[in-house]
Amino acid sequence: MFFDVTKIREDFPILNRQIYNRPLVYLDNAASTQKPRQVIDSIRQYYEYDNCNIHRGVHYLSMKATEAYEETRREIREFINAKSTGEIIFTKGATESLNLVASSFGKCYIQPGDEVITTIMEHHSNFVPWQQMCLERGATLRVPGINEQGELDLDELKCLLNEKTRLIAMTHVSNVLGTINPVKEIIALAHQHNIPVLLDGAQGVSHLPVDVQDLDCDFYCFSGHKMYAPMGTGVLYGKEKYLEEMPPYQLGGEMIRDVYIDHTTFNDLPFKFEAGTPNVEGVVGLRAAIHYLNKLGMANIAAYEEQLLVYATEKLSSVGGIRFYGTSAHKASLISFLIGDVHPYDAGMIIDKMGIAVRTGHHCAMPLMNFLKIPGTVRASFAFYNTMEEIDLLVSAILKAKEMLS
Repeated sequence: MFFDVTKIREDFPILNRQIYNRPLVYLDNAASTQKPRQVIDSIRQYYEYDNCNIHRGVHYLSMKATEAYEETRREIREFINAKSTGEIIFTKGATESLNLVASSFGKCYIQPGDEVITTIMEHHSNFVPWQQMCLERGATLRVPGINEQGELDLDELKCLLNEKTRLIAMTHVSNVLGTINPVKEIIALAHQHNIPVLLDGAQGVSHLPVDVQDLDCDFYCFSGHKMYAPMGTGVLYGKEKYLEEMPPYQLGGEMIRDVYIDHTTFNDLPFKFEAGTPNVEGVVGLRAAIHYLNKLGMANIAAYEEQLLVYATEKLSSVGGIRFYGTSAHKASLISFLIGDVHPYDAGMIIDKMGIAVRTGHHCAMPLMNFLKIPGTVRASFAFYNTMEEIDLLVSAILKAKEMLS
């Protein structure tokens, strides 16, 4: 596919705005992506024509809203190739999905003395819930490290596997290092020991084709707002054999079948985990985002973003004093770096004044920053609407920051 970035950019209204009298260069896509008109229009269409609560009414608007909501579930099933819609649970985002599994899986499967493995490169959302669950359940959290390239230490991971291991919870793609973990290999290894694997796909699903059956992961979590959909939307995929046994995470509303004075029975999957009125308009927007991604093609997106990554790495390497964090040969389209001894916040403020949005700080990965012995990094993360020219502007801004702060 010929990637017409100029035409694609026309779909994103915010990319036309000015920041400090300069054209916006948005390179903070790992934090949240911008939204195309198709997503924005779908939300407006829903509120103007179909707005209603779902699953609870027999009138026209309720049925229309319910159909739109459930059609999104069917399309997500196809998008990640799940076996059934019963394995697709709507949440507020990857963070809620991860907390749901930590809470419910923990209550069902984790006993004192058991062990859970996560990694040093995790976002706090896939670290703290397991840490706290282990503390509450009397279990132990095991945390393998990384090598100099920012790749998971597979030998250490293998050594940690034992008869006490109940789950591996790890990121598909690191939000700091960009490392694409060899998750299929790790899942196959874990399953040899009957250990389920959860993948945090918040940084994976917007950059790579994801097939949960091919990966054979037991859980996969992602957020809508990182894949060009509205904020406050997310998905938990889980194999039915686990979701059936896990207790509900929240109580009330659609997740209930019958309520008596002395007991309550719960709804079937996926509704057992969807308490309360959901973010219907957000889910409608998520459907529009999936349509948009499918039209472009995830393989095409991955190929173009790889070109951006290669170009940006080459250009930044020409800037003296740049230190990269995450140099694996298998990376998604983001770069974390420091400019000499310049603090990342100071560099970020100057880059911002040049109209360029990058992220600075620990990126919700403080254990990783402590492991690397740095306060944080500057992170430039690319999407398919970014251009080589924008990367050139970033390099110019970095040179300016270096000149002013060195």
